Amino acid sequence: MGGSSIFEWVNLIAQNAWLYGGAFILVLSVLVFVHEWGHYIVARMCGVRIDSFSIGFGKELFGVTDKNGTRWKFSIVPLGGYVKMFGDLDPASSSHIDGVEDKETEKIRPLTDEEKKVAFFHKPVAQRCAIVVAGPAINFLFAIVILAGLYLTYGQPVTSPVAGAIVGGSAAEAAGFQPHDEIILIDNTKIRRFEDIRREVMVGLDTERTFTVLRQGQEIKFQATPKRLVNEDRFGFKHSLGLLGLISSSNNAIEIERIVAIDGQELEGQGAVRAVLLSKLGQTFTISLNRGEEIDILMIHPLPEMNTSLADAENPESNYLVIADKNVERFVKHGFLSSIAQAVSETGNVTTSTLKALGQMIVGTRSATELGGLIRIGAIAGDMAQAGIIALITFTALLSINLGLINLFPIPMLDGGHLLFYLVEIIKGSPISDRTQEYAFRLGLALLVGLMLFANLNDIVQLAL
Repeated sequence: MGGSSIFEWVNLIAQNAWLYGGAFILVLSVLVFVHEWGHYIVARMCGVRIDSFSIGFGKELFGVTDKNGTRWKFSIVPLGGYVKMFGDLDPASSSHIDGVEDKETEKIRPLTDEEKKVAFFHKPVAQRCAIVVAGPAINFLFAIVILAGLYLTYGQPVTSPVAGAIVGGSAAEAAGFQPHDEIILIDNTKIRRFEDIRREVMVGLDTERTFTVLRQGQEIKFQATPKRLVNEDRFGFKHSLGLLGLISSSNNAIEIERIVAIDGQELEGQGAVRAVLLSKLGQTFTISLNRGEEIDILMIHPLPEMNTSLADAENPESNYLVIADKNVERFVKHGFLSSIAQAVSETGNVTTSTLKALGQMIVGTRSATELGGLIRIGAIAGDMAQAGIIALITFTALLSINLGLINLFPIPMLDGGHLLFYLVEIIKGSPISDRTQEYAFRLGLALLVGLMLFANLNDIVQLAL
């Protein structure tokens, strides 16, 4: 994107400020509340006093104090939140105090035995671990609840893992895939729907995979390496993904007028195209599709029983060539237990795919420039809001999974960093020294600030290209 494109992008955001900004702040605030509530509720169960529960950082905008002395508030910077527990010097629990200011003398005095009972750092290490892990855990649980609710009420989008067509020149064609092949395994991963194929292939950059397909009742194995494709969305953000070259059966019909050649033979007029198609029904052949700026070649195998209206030029349905079963994509409503099982499975799949993508960034297989920041998340949130409430709710669930996962990374300042310290404490039988923790938290803060700057600079630089 050039300078004018940046201006257009800024203008787009300005015109939809309430949509993009509102959707972003709403989604982030909900997820922050859920995350911090996990810490809060388990801390309360462990008998810890909570000083404050804040959505946002910085100066308080408004709030209320409950009967337990906890200050519930909204702060001026809506980019996170925290729960400050009694005895902590800061919201990150990076250090603690062994004394408290006496309201009468205004001097620091030691904690009383009663105060130690409600101080976070005086709790057993097992309870501290439970309090810390509760935040990320409830993010995963929240995503499962959201997805299960959607699957129970609205339904889960399910597409049969059958190839409707094969893209010419693709890895799938080179490997020997045929139309109507049903993919049942990728390596050792069982495939139940076409979305499973997309997920496995998208993160399989430059990696040879073993595909097991069912063809006319027989199992066949193929070795194929998805081609790397760098995709650019309408904002200019780039994403690397693997492309195999299978067309989903959900794309089951092709407009006759877009077909310009069959098996490389150029044809003019729908009558000529229709005549050749009628002669090839039940066979495997290639068609060339005019997509405006480019021509796509697809290998297809249309069945006669699916194209009975093709010979009747007066029938509107004859303007379409059906290449696959029309009823392959549907929303399947699950029962209560089934919806939970599917939601747990999807949460696990998203987690695994995210870890694979991050691992590819670390080893250099995937570019680190794909690491997005607040700008990209805000853009996606706005797009999801435009797509509808179901899309926005689904995006919230996926973002909740990523928030929970990231917080478990063993980086000081994050929940995973605290858990690492407590693990060392369990092994050595005593806490890590305050000095060591202080240096570790400084390093963790610098690392997190650096990652945030890098991610947001990625967004800005990609918008400027």
